[in-house]
Amino acid sequence: MVDAKISSGRSFSLTGPRLLTLLTVGLSLGALILDWTAGRMLFLGSSITLPLLVCSLITAALGYWAVPLLQALKLGQIIREDGPQTHLQKAGTPTMGGVFFVPVAVAVALVWSGLFMRGQDFIPVLAVSVVTLAYAGIGWLDDWQIVRHRSNKGMSPRMKLALQVSVGSLFCLWLAWSQPVSITTINLPLNLVLPLGLLFWPLAVFVLVAESNATNLTDGVDGLAAGTCAIALLGLAALVAPTSAGLMVFCACLSGSCLGFVVHNRNPATVFMGDTGSLALGGALAAVGLLSQNLWGLFIVSVIFCFESVSVIAQVSYYKATKGPNGIGKRLFKMSPFHNHLELTGWSETRIVGAFYLTNAILALLCLTVH
Repeated sequence: MVDAKISSGRSFSLTGPRLLTLLTVGLSLGALILDWTAGRMLFLGSSITLPLLVCSLITAALGYWAVPLLQALKLGQIIREDGPQTHLQKAGTPTMGGVFFVPVAVAVALVWSGLFMRGQDFIPVLAVSVVTLAYAGIGWLDDWQIVRHRSNKGMSPRMKLALQVSVGSLFCLWLAWSQPVSITTINLPLNLVLPLGLLFWPLAVFVLVAESNATNLTDGVDGLAAGTCAIALLGLAALVAPTSAGLMVFCACLSGSCLGFVVHNRNPATVFMGDTGSLALGGALAAVGLLSQNLWGLFIVSVIFCFESVSVIAQVSYYKATKGPNGIGKRLFKMSPFHNHLELTGWSETRIVGAFYLTNAILALLCLTVH
């Protein structure tokens, strides 16, 4: 735990429950402020606040039934031996938590957009929901292989990548059919528009695959991926609100479900989201960014996820580049992804999560400011 001195001279311990409280207050206040400043009725269908709170409460409550069920089904996490040694004590903690918090967000978003939105707002929500569930399905297959074979290797990297590319390509084909002209541009700050033409399609598939893998890599510390994704999704909800109320509600619902999941995933975690959850979150973020033509905004709210991925690539590349005659190279970090490096330098899990939450909150504000 992290101790910080406060004015009374007593120490303040940054614990899992306190981080959950800070995240809950921050997201709730953020949603309220965003609705108020945009002139939206705070607790009506076309708001950010209400779907966020509804999904967070449903997911948190559902977790008290789903987590014991996952435990009873013996779906325990297999911890890799070459990871931080402190993680070995987490072996056996139920995984595949994405199977209950992702469907909640998708179901509520579809019902919400169908009841309260115009017809043209429902189709985008349906499209990103399909992508989200498809990536959740890929993650479930990977998680199932891990649990079934009692090995943390899961499905082969080639098969996983092929499935991710296939889903991304199908989504791009739908984009090409539904929005053949306008979708091949990217909105930039200062109302600038960047036309990409045919280059948009390989970029779009790359974004879907890279974002889903990046959120997957970030999921390595209790409450880290769920909380940072909740913040990123809230920022993205505000960003797409002026052009798509449906996508705004979808992001709000998934942000709320992430918050509800943190109730059970905060340190010490009683459940992990697994690839089922982490791949779905990345796929959802990317799909919303692509469909709303906000790749620049998506990049800003995803800087942490990108950095986690880059730290892995840099670690592997540096190790290979510095290999000596004995076949052993040097390491750029103590361990990658970067949150593992921080943990091995002495940072506690709660300190890492708190720092990442704060950084992502600043990035979300920056995204809204510069866009």
